[in-house]
Amino acid sequence: MSRIGVLSVAAAATALVGLLGPGAAGASNAPYCGITWGSGPKSGGSLSQAQVVRARTGQHACYDRLVIDLNGWSSGATGYDVRYVDNVYQDGSGQVVPLRGGAKLQIVIKAPAYDTSGELIMEPDSFTELVNVTGFSTFRQVAFAGSFEGQTTIGLGVRARLPMRVFRLEGPELGQRLVIDVAHSWN
Repeated sequence: MSRIGVLSVAAAATALVGLLGPGAAGASNAPYCGITWGSGPKSGGSLSQAQVVRARTGQHACYDRLVIDLNGWSSGATGYDVRYVDNVYQDGSGQVVPLRGGAKLQIVIKAPAYDTSGELIMEPDSFTELVNVTGFSTFRQVAFAGSFEGQTTIGLGVRARLPMRVFRLEGPELGQRLVIDVAHSWN
């Protein structure tokens, strides 16, 4: 093979390696998450004597997280029902809760956000912006939709209908936490 032929083959091989190199499979620097959650409804548990006291959020490499803190002891795991819906409605009144984003998650916690005398325990600065999610990858808005007849509803506006998972954690102390993770993508 001539010197020009060898150089041509070497140049072609270098170009091919550049095309098929480490960045080629996923043109972004996003981590591979291996998420297999799906976007179907998630539910479990039963009505609880625990009380919803606050909501907080966090950002992770592959998902945004909403944590609902409950205080008090419950004889069983506090129940929940989390699902994508066309609209989230206020408990009691039935009015639509406006939410930003391309999709809406209705989060029903089977525990009240009020004490035994009917006083609201959960005291956010704003019911329409329960938690500030400015700059989050997936979350667009978290809104309090009410607490009525022993259950509490929260609306979560998200960028699109994406995979989500829901699970409970015990603690801190005698409390419980309901965790809702929504993936950044379907990868």
